[in-house]
Formats: sequence, C-alpha cells, structure tokens
Amino acid sequence: MKQIDSSIYTPMMQQYLEIKKDYSDYIVFFRLGDFYEMFFQDAILASKELEIVLTGRDAGAKERVPMCGVPYHAKNIYLEKLVEKGYKVAIVEQVEDPKLAKGIVKREVIKLVTPGTIIEDGTIDQKDNNYIVAVSEYKLGFILAFSDLTTGENYLEKVPKDINILFNEILNLNVKEVVIPSKLRNRLIKHYLNTYELTISISDEINLPTYYNNLVNDIYDKDLIQAFARLVNYLEKTQKQSLIHLQKVQVFTSESYLRIDNNSKKNLELTETLRRGSKQNTLFSLLDKCETAMGSRFLKQSIQRPLIDRKHIEERYSLVESFNNNFIVRSDILKQLKQVYDLERIVGRISFGNANAKDMVNLKKSLQTIPYIKESLFELKNGFAKNLAENIPDLSDLTTLIQKALIDNPPLSIKEGGIIKDGYNESLDEFRDIAKNSKEWLEEFVERERLRTGIKKLKVGYNRVFGYYIEITKGQLDLVKEEFGYIRKQTLSNSERYITEELKLQETKILGANDSIINLEYDLFIELRENAKNYTIDLQKLARTLSEIDMLLAFSIVSMNNRYIKPIIVDEQIIDIVSGRHPVVEVISEETFVSNDIHMSPKDQILLITGPNMSGKSTYMRQVALIIIMAQIGCFVPATSARIPIFDQIFTRIGASDDLSIGMSTFMVEMLEVNYALKNATNKSLILFDEIGRGTATYDGMALAQAIIEYSHHKINCKILFSTHYHELTYLEGDLKSLHNVHVSAKEENGNIVFLHKVVDGPTDRSYGIHVAKLAKLPNIVITRSKEILAELEKNHGYNIIKPQTIDLFNYQETLELQEDVQDKYKSIIEQLEELDINDITPIMAMNILNDVLEEIKKLSNK
Repeated sequence: MKQIDSSIYTPMMQQYLEIKKDYSDYIVFFRLGDFYEMFFQDAILASKELEIVLTGRDAGAKERVPMCGVPYHAKNIYLEKLVEKGYKVAIVEQVEDPKLAKGIVKREVIKLVTPGTIIEDGTIDQKDNNYIVAVSEYKLGFILAFSDLTTGENYLEKVPKDINILFNEILNLNVKEVVIPSKLRNRLIKHYLNTYELTISISDEINLPTYYNNLVNDIYDKDLIQAFARLVNYLEKTQKQSLIHLQKVQVFTSESYLRIDNNSKKNLELTETLRRGSKQNTLFSLLDKCETAMGSRFLKQSIQRPLIDRKHIEERYSLVESFNNNFIVRSDILKQLKQVYDLERIVGRISFGNANAKDMVNLKKSLQTIPYIKESLFELKNGFAKNLAENIPDLSDLTTLIQKALIDNPPLSIKEGGIIKDGYNESLDEFRDIAKNSKEWLEEFVERERLRTGIKKLKVGYNRVFGYYIEITKGQLDLVKEEFGYIRKQTLSNSERYITEELKLQETKILGANDSIINLEYDLFIELRENAKNYTIDLQKLARTLSEIDMLLAFSIVSMNNRYIKPIIVDEQIIDIVSGRHPVVEVISEETFVSNDIHMSPKDQILLITGPNMSGKSTYMRQVALIIIMAQIGCFVPATSARIPIFDQIFTRIGASDDLSIGMSTFMVEMLEVNYALKNATNKSLILFDEIGRGTATYDGMALAQAIIEYSHHKINCKILFSTHYHELTYLEGDLKSLHNVHVSAKEENGNIVFLHKVVDGPTDRSYGIHVAKLAKLPNIVITRSKEILAELEKNHGYNIIKPQTIDLFNYQETLELQEDVQDKYKSIIEQLEELDINDITPIMAMNILNDVLEEIKKLSNK
C-alpha cells in the first residue's frame, strides 16, 4: 500500500491507516457496527476476489475512499474464500464498549488469519489436516517443523541439504503456507515456492517461550528446538495468544516410517486420483469406513506414513483379526463411535475460546461412550485391545460437570442465555424465579387495578422505549382519578398510557433479572469452558486412541467385505504374494478382476515385466506397492496369501506426466524421478519403473533403460519392478543373475488381440502395438501401412542388446559420484552468490568475495 497522508482523513480513517501501516501485506477486516469493512487497495482487491460491490466512503478527503464490506455474521465464508486464494487477513475488532468510549472507539488487531492458521468453523474439510510448515537451515541440511492448529499436532523432521528433497517433503505435507527465515527468502522463493502457489511468511524468532518447554522436553537437539520455536512464535503472532492445546512434538526420522515421496503418492493414487485430482477411487476412499472425522484423518496420516515398526504392525493385525472374529463386539464399538464427535477440533476450539455450548454438549456425549468402548475392548481378550483400553484416561469428572451445567440442546449463541440448567447455580435460579413469576405478578396487578379503579378494560403492555405501562382507552379516561397515582407517559389517538411507582419498581426487577440471567449464564459458561482446558492433555490422548481404534475397525469392515487376508511379515527380503489384486480397481471395475502372483526371492532383485500395451502392467505394479502399503499400516490385503518384508521407502515412476508450470517436459520429469529413486533407494526399498525411456527416441530410450537396469542391479540391490515395451531388454536375464523375466499374457484370435491380464514367467517377444491401434479404431489404411513398415524395420534394423557391464559400471559410478560432488560444490557457490545483497556490501568486500569465488573455482577445475 502506497504512503497515504492520514491527516486529511477523519479520526476513524486515521485509526484504520495507523493499523494498516503495520499489516501492509494483509487484507484488513475493520469492524464497524455489523460489518467488516475494507478500504483503499484492500477494498479494490477484496471486491474483485469476493465478487462483492465496490463502493465508497466519505472520510474527510475530497474524494470518497474505495470501500467494500461483509456482514460480521458471515465473516467465515469470506475469510475462507480469501485464504483459499492465498491471502492473509487481519481481523480488527472494537475492544471497548462504545458507550464508555471517549472519542473514537478503541480498535485492535485481535487475530491474523492465514492459509496455514485458519481455524474457523466450516473452513477446513473435516477429514483433512491443515498443516503449516516452517523451514529452518542447519549445518547438515534443513529442518521442517509442521503443525495443525485445529488439532494441536506438532512434528519435526530433518531433510538433507538438497532443495529438491526439501520441496518434495513440503509438497508431501500438502501445506498452503510456508514460514521461512528472512535469510532464505531469495533462495527458496526462487526454487519453486512461488511456482506452487504457497503463501510465504517470515519468522526469525528462534527462542522458545518457556511455557512450551514441556512439548520438547524429550528433545536434546538445539537445532530441532529452534526450528520448532520459529513456527510457534509465528503461530502466537497470528493468534495473539498462547497455544495451550499444542501437543508434544513428535520427531520423524528415516527410521520412523515407510517413506513415500510426493510423486509416488500421486502415481499410486493414495489420497487423490492422478488425472482428476478426485478423492474418490483412491486407497484412502476405499479404506475410509471410519465413523469419526479424527479416525479418517488418522487413516490418511497412516497411509502417507506407513509403519516400519514390526511389533506395532502385527499388533494392529491381531486387533483387526479380533474384530473380524467378534462381530457383536465390533458392532457395539461402532455403535458407540457413531456418537463420538471430533474431539481434537473441539479441544482446539476450547483452547482458543471459540467453543460454544453445543461443542461442550457434544464433548459430553462423546465422553459418555467411553465406559462402553473400554468394556467392549476388554471383552476381546486381545493384548493390544487391552493396552488401548488402559490408555484411555478417566474423564468422568468432566463428563459430570458438563452434564450438571448445560441443557441437552443449547442454542448456538452463548450470549443470549438459555444454556445453563436449573439447579446449577443458586443466584441464577433466583433471577429465573423473578423472571418466571413476573408474568403471574403482572396478571395479578391488572386484576387488582381493575378492581381498585373500576376500569374494566385496563391493560398492561410493554415496549423497549417506555418499558411497562398501563393503557386505558379514551372511552374510559373519565374514570381515571388523581388518587390512583397514575403518571401520564404517552398519548395515542385512541388511548392514554400511564405508569405507577409500583409498576416501575417491578419493571426494574423484571428487566434486571433478565439481564442478570443472560450475563450470569455467560459467565458460568466461560467458567465451565476454562475448567475444561485443564483436561486438554487427557482429551487429546483419548482422541488419539479412539482414532486408531476407529481406523482398525474400518480395516476390519473392508477386509471382511472384500475377502482380504492377514499378511505375514518376514525377515528375509522376499515378496511372495499369491493371487494378489489391485484393491481399488477390483472394486470399481465392471469386469471380474484377474488376480496375479508375484514371487521374488532374496536373490531376485529386478522383475522385468513385458507385455502388450493396455495389458495391465501398470496395474500389476501398482497393486504390489499398494498391498505393501496396506500391510505396513496394519490392514489385511487383497490376496490369498502374502509374505513380505518391511520396506523403508517406495519410489515410483508410473504414467506420463509433465510439469509445465515449471517448464519441465514429460521426459525431464521422468528422468528426475528416476534420479531421485536411484540416489535415495536402499537395499530395503521398493522401486517401480514403468516404461522408462519412452519419452525420447527409440534407441536413446532403450539404451537409457538398459543402463538404469544395470546400475540398479549392481549398485542398489533392492526390489525393482521394471516394465518395458522394449522386449529386446528381456535378453538381459542371461547376463544379470538377479533379473527375472515375466510378461502379461495375451493371445490373438482371428487377427484380434485378447488381453488375458495374467502375469506369467518368461519374456514376451511382441508388443502388439498395432493390435492396440486397431482396438482404438485407427483407419484401416493406417493399420495396414503400419504392418508393412514394421515388417521392413524388423527385416533391416533392430536393436542388438549390448553386453551388460559389470566392473566398468562401478568405475563409472565413481566418476559419477566425483562429478556430482563437483556439481554440488558449484551449486554451493551459486547459492552463496544468490544470497548476497549487492546494496549491503562495499566495493572492497565485493572484490574479496570475488577473489574467494575464483580461488574455489580453480580448486574445482583441477579435480
């Protein structure tokens, strides 16, 4: 916002400009009566983005100030729209009673709403987390601190000093806002932050407020604590209060979970489909039979970060099996979970002071199910169920307190009364008696006055201006006598209105009682809500336990419905799946799904998969990965038997996709994903490579595919499923001892291809590409000419497989590693130069820096 001379404006507009000066990168919602109003550039921008009328306001200057506004009660709708588009909003409220104000009413920013900190009701999908991430740099790389304000979850994770890996992890979290130190601004924004439409915020404060020490008392790494502090300080700045509901920080390491990079999650369609970005027809949608929103979120987190702790995995298997074998107990727990609300987010609202009486009643209803759930878990006679039941805290005191205090169906507003039960507070009961008896008193008063005065049609009425009054029609006015003590208050066309000392005294009691009821009920509710804050840790512990139970019940339901079996975790690096099925495709397909086996012994590293296009190679590869993911989250799997090890990472390159937003072609994206897998895979990883090399010339692609196979075979020693349309590569089986050929079978009938979708041993010798073109109904003349050209090519040309290298490949790897080391050092020099601010250095400093850079380049050139 450009500099504005505020002196020419009214005091109210001067107040606005003073606030806006400190929040220049925010849209300011300025409370005026029943509206939040925006002015100047904020108004122009907001009116466009919110599609509301842009008008003007007289503010003391010659020209009207651009203005638009939204009703205060509809604030959340408009906030969501702005935040969804990446904007940040500052909420300005009146912080003193206008009746007591001397001059302009005092206003302050009471909250900052950003894409990563929005917590308002209805603004976030119940089944999604809304993470915000802070990036910090330390000696060996980067640290990510991420949190969900709505649930209080907090996590820390270290990543290598590689910008691509850093952004892969950021995208993995599906965040909308990234908090960075100012010194990283130029480097990180240049590398994708703006490209991926992420909101950028700056935080340089890395001292952790002491009242958060209990969240990190198990962490002894100063770098991690400072990274968390950067995030927490930013969150406090936006919320304008301490965050008592934040949970203990969990630290993720490479040993914590099965790592799946962002591209692989997309390729495997874990939470959204590849083509349309839909949440339907994904692994998550298939497994999400959870009764609670927090159970669904826990499931999504589990799919994105499967377990590698064998003990925990097998505990989950045992409980799913117990649920399968105890239908009645399972039904009883499901029935109780249907009555459990989103405890994590209710706790968040209690913490922020946003919870209403309905939230508190829903909390009570949820807590009332706990004794029954615990009893059912003990009934299962299952060790893990027993542990979960014993982990559920006793919250009967809180349940009783809410039960005594609140009516069962309170209104949404906590400022209009009607929420506290009779008998909860003595003073409240007294006020209610006065208010209740007032009707009877008024009826008695009317009868008494009619008898005393002889005025048969005397009535008592009420309005906000005059309060209670006696009304007498003109036809009976001559009956009014001075000794009655009536004081004339208002003359109407057909009647006169009077008051008496007795009536005014009772009015004071009645109106005072009603005001007292509303104020006291509000105070009592706030006291109850503050009391509930003391149970925050226990409530969060309960929520986490119920979430896992809910997820495992969902696994039981899906497993029973879809004929899944319990997998067996083995120590050896084998994959032995009999009659495996793609869990999603088999459910949505109109045809009977063809199951397939996969057998990879410890000696088998690479399964080279050939077969016609459209025959099901990609589906087969995906189903293997999905079965492994399902197994490692503790779910049964679609097969008749499955023996698998614990994998530490899954990498995939499946399907043709490009990233034109950052100028990358399909082939470049393919090569980057392959590179990421080759660099980061270990001997406990699973790699899926689908049709590598198809994005370039035939021989280039074939050569690349063979070189990648050789490198993987000699250097990585992990399980790899490699599908290819280059059937010439099948000859590698004779030279690479750990490579095994399989193919997806097909047959010709009357000149047409029939896909059998069955994976069998051995290579294929044909791609059936022209047959697929025929299925696609290309013109006959094109099909005929293709056959002629193919016959000529097969006669005169062809790709003769090159003898695989073994020893030389290792020499090549040493050269490659040396080149990568040099590249990394050049990269470091470039990054140092990018971070320089030319305006902050003297000519002498510039000469010294240039000399240092030249010396470093000379050293690298000599290597």
